[in-house]
Amino acid sequence: MLTPNFYNKLKQISVVLATLGLSSLSQANDFQLHPSYSAFKYKTMQQYGLSSEQIDWAMNGTRNLPNVISIMNRPGESKPWYSYKTNFLAGSTIQRGVRFKQQYFDTLNRAEQQFGVPQSIILGILGVETGFGSNKGSFVTRDALATLGFNGSRRNEYFQDELAALIAWSYKDGIPASSVVGSYAGAVGYPQFMPSNITKFGVDYDGNGHIDLRNSAVDAIGSIANYLANHGWQRNQPIAFPARYTGPNPDAIIAKDLTQPTPYGVLKAQGVSPMNPIVKIDDLDLVNVIQLQENYGPVYYITYPNFQVITTYNKSRMYATALWLLGTEIVSR
Repeated sequence: MLTPNFYNKLKQISVVLATLGLSSLSQANDFQLHPSYSAFKYKTMQQYGLSSEQIDWAMNGTRNLPNVISIMNRPGESKPWYSYKTNFLAGSTIQRGVRFKQQYFDTLNRAEQQFGVPQSIILGILGVETGFGSNKGSFVTRDALATLGFNGSRRNEYFQDELAALIAWSYKDGIPASSVVGSYAGAVGYPQFMPSNITKFGVDYDGNGHIDLRNSAVDAIGSIANYLANHGWQRNQPIAFPARYTGPNPDAIIAKDLTQPTPYGVLKAQGVSPMNPIVKIDDLDLVNVIQLQENYGPVYYITYPNFQVITTYNKSRMYATALWLLGTEIVSR
């Protein structure tokens, strides 16, 4: 594995080449002349203690990827629920999940016991994010983040910060920043963590002394559980129940903000009830109601705070519902 000493030697070589006027031998950085590049570099130096040369070297060869912008402008969540869910609740994905569950049965149980996060949710995230590792993405993460960070995205500061985190992480891990590949949005590995979250929530769950979310499914399982636990997961509490609504005004009961739940008794008085009559919900339980669109009309779910925790991973309510249903199906087999 490459070490920071490797980078130091490369840094020294690059400085010598530049002094000799031979810098043209190195690849260009498409963003080096961008008006905000200097500010980005200064902030990265201050935050992570890196030198200007280290950042320039890590960015050497960075390319603009216009197709990333195009993909970001048409995310999967723009589809209706009945179309969106078919991407994840397919029989092939469920079968792959069952095999994954069998292979990592002990690790999933250990994570559930340690962090309180059901293995169904861990499996659901792995299934929706990467098909249990079968599709971790093929974009150079550095290039994707730079494109999103320097091309006028509405979240350009966020992506620049993630680019900085990637550079710092790559030095710490002893790997070239250019060697990391992932999604078009800069997410990495089995669980598709953004670079800053690898450092914050990554767990060495296989005990080999190294957090490796790109290659270790065991580390990914522990890291997902750790992430959700740190974002407020409530052990042994419900996630959601299918619901029916008999009132005249759906807008009155659909949650606008999942972080602001309502006592169930208030919603019950407005015509909300569990689809399954066996399910009993206390009037004081703090819950939300969400609506999704099936091809035959709207469907409703009563969701608990744990559902909102899932949306910290991805804010889409369809995403959270899809992984919950996928994981539930997998553990039932």
